[in-house]
Amino acid sequence: MANPLRELEQLGQSVWYDGLRRAQISSGELARMIVEDGLKGLTTNPAIYEKAIVSTRDYDAELATLFPRAELDAKAIYEQLAIHDLQAAADLLRPVYQASQGRDGFVSLEVSPAVAHDADASLFEARRLWREVGRQNLMIKVPGTPEALPVIRQLLADGVNVNVTLLFSRSAWARVAEVHVAALEERRARGLPVTGVASVASFFVSRIDTVADDLLEKIAARADSDALRRRAEALRGQVAIANAKLAYRDWQALVATDRWRRLAAAGAQPQRLLWASTSSKNPRYRDVVYVESLIGPETVDTVPPATFDAFREHGRVEATLERDVQGAQRTLDELAGLGISIDEITDRLLVEGVRLFAEPFAKLLANIEGRRPAERALQA
Repeated sequence: MANPLRELEQLGQSVWYDGLRRAQISSGELARMIVEDGLKGLTTNPAIYEKAIVSTRDYDAELATLFPRAELDAKAIYEQLAIHDLQAAADLLRPVYQASQGRDGFVSLEVSPAVAHDADASLFEARRLWREVGRQNLMIKVPGTPEALPVIRQLLADGVNVNVTLLFSRSAWARVAEVHVAALEERRARGLPVTGVASVASFFVSRIDTVADDLLEKIAARADSDALRRRAEALRGQVAIANAKLAYRDWQALVATDRWRRLAAAGAQPQRLLWASTSSKNPRYRDVVYVESLIGPETVDTVPPATFDAFREHGRVEATLERDVQGAQRTLDELAGLGISIDEITDRLLVEGVRLFAEPFAKLLANIEGRRPAERALQA
């Protein structure tokens, strides 16, 4: 029986997994996904680890060895757990990394969301985590905030692989893309190789529709004509996909420039667009709609667990990313015509995105710290 996840590769798209639990490594599940589902990478974030560590018993044994170490605070304990997971996952994915010549086979570890707006602290954390994990097929995740742009450039110029996360707007991606190209040009100017430096730009999808649909429903509810109501209703569930398709058009234009071609001739890899947040948040929509609608070459889709399973079961594989790009532009034009600013939506989502990563991270650290006295009492 055909596996739709594996069929995506035939259309040039790499499937990564948006999640990781220690049991997936120890049980052999991750190894099976690599072989049977064609899994080519995985991503993590603070919310994923908050669920994994707090809601499972996977980490109890290692926590028991870490709690007595007084020099480790809650953040250091979390990092030890995450680093051990990601080292093991990176080792399982290393054959993918080698076979793809460093294009795939990556695991991603995010710098603390608490320093998302602090360039110096982000750079320090990113370098430290890169050293401690010690795997070529690691990507350091850095939120795509304005403050992080010099961090992203410095890391790439130093040869650190970077996953730029929390991108919602095309203008934010354009700034990140400029930083990527400039960093590789800097390496060439310093006589350093540009081969082996990998990066993805994680473009978040479904969250845009969550906000846009709410605004459109409000317009439809108070519309003073059937025509206006129909215009608003027709755009529900269309904005996020349109925004992503136009971002891909922008990406195609970039890699067609002479500036990029000079880097490519020297062996540079493009910074691929990675579709994130591809689960369907609205039960009215098909559960795999955001995966099915953004299939195209030289892209990555990091798929959440439930959506991953659903797509394996009933996903439809067609080259959809380059389909009706003019219609995507009309969608955003119509959105603007209704008085809704896509820029205001994406700006809001960036602020919320940092908060939605920071809150579970703080909860995770509090949970770890709260368990430490209980562990000490048991050992006394």
